[in-house]
Amino acid sequence: MSHSFERRHDILIDAPPEAVYDYVCNPNSWPEWLAASHHIDSADRALDAGEGFREQWHIRRGEVVLDWKVTESDRPNAWTVRAETDFIGPIIVRYTFERVGAATRYTRHLTNPSRPSAASAEQIQRVDEEAQIGLNNIKRQVEQRVGAQAAAK
Repeated sequence: MSHSFERRHDILIDAPPEAVYDYVCNPNSWPEWLAASHHIDSADRALDAGEGFREQWHIRRGEVVLDWKVTESDRPNAWTVRAETDFIGPIIVRYTFERVGAATRYTRHLTNPSRPSAASAEQIQRVDEEAQIGLNNIKRQVEQRVGAQAAAK
């Protein structure tokens, strides 16, 4: 029997959707905002559908390598990646970007459609805490970059 797991987290970022998209859809930015991501082997840009990249990721039992494939690339609206794992089944991450006035509502939707076991309350809490840290890091990074670009003009 498999178990589905799904979490959705969002944040409002004071930047246009294109700036948020270009930052978070470039896998090389992930170690800047995602604590579990240690090394990325990827082109240094937002990736298109069909492209892939490799991530060294830290979990409680050690390091794992995730081979991601971009399955959706619709700049600046949505971006989806998928990795197959032997420890929790497939991981699907979808980012969406919604213009809200001069800002962007960035949403990160994580799905494990067929985990071998249900996530514990502690695992869910840890995912939620790590997501909030990551979202705050993204907000800070993107807003600093957009501010620096505006000041340079």
